[in-house]
Amino acid sequence: MPGGRLTQSERQQIASGLADGDAYAEIARRLERPTSTVTREVMRNGGPTAYRAELAQRATEHRTHRRRQAVPRGSDASVQTPGGDAEAVREYEEMFTTVLMQSGLPKMLARVLTCLYTSNEGSLTAAELVQRLQVSPASVSKAITALEGMTLVRRERDERRRERYVVDNDIWYQSMVDSARANVQLAETARQGVAVLGRGTPVAARLENIARFLDFVGESIIRAAEQAREILYTKAEAAPGGAAEPGPDQG
Repeated sequence: MPGGRLTQSERQQIASGLADGDAYAEIARRLERPTSTVTREVMRNGGPTAYRAELAQRATEHRTHRRRQAVPRGSDASVQTPGGDAEAVREYEEMFTTVLMQSGLPKMLARVLTCLYTSNEGSLTAAELVQRLQVSPASVSKAITALEGMTLVRRERDERRRERYVVDNDIWYQSMVDSARANVQLAETARQGVAVLGRGTPVAARLENIARFLDFVGESIIRAAEQAREILYTKAEAAPGGAAEPGPDQG
């Protein structure tokens, strides 16, 4: 199976496959590449409707050149980077960003969130984000404001009084609960429409069913989040041989 970066020929095959309406999995099978590689390639180069092989090739060459210039020899900019092979880490970060974009996040928000999640401390300053992402301070500020509004990031001050952006364990819990509460509010709005549009009508029945569904889903998510919250604070214990010890539910 081929490894390494995609070639220009492979990018042309991806473009042809997209033009023919082929699924990512089918294109990946022909290239003998993982589906995630093709998905990531398309998503970071315009998406399925705007992907162009030549532009993607030039963009990749530009990114590679920019990375080589971003961290001068002897710089301490890599201190924040997690351990492991640098190229593998970059590939993983790009994949993580692609998955976040597929979930609905704009590209800049996804890049910032990936940067925070893959930092050892789970927190970075604005200056550190600017340096790692090679973007303007304004772009970082705008992305952080949006992520904070979605309860995906929180701010705090460190011992040097610098503002840091944090993604800790409780962020996952709070984000899940807030999303569930939004469902509950939507259910209440749908239920109000029943009285306005007239009981016994098809639209009233539809709105009532929507409200009941959202009530059930929202309450179930909140209940499950409360029950599972402790998982976020449980450290995996290494079993002999380096494997994680299975929890009580895993047998």
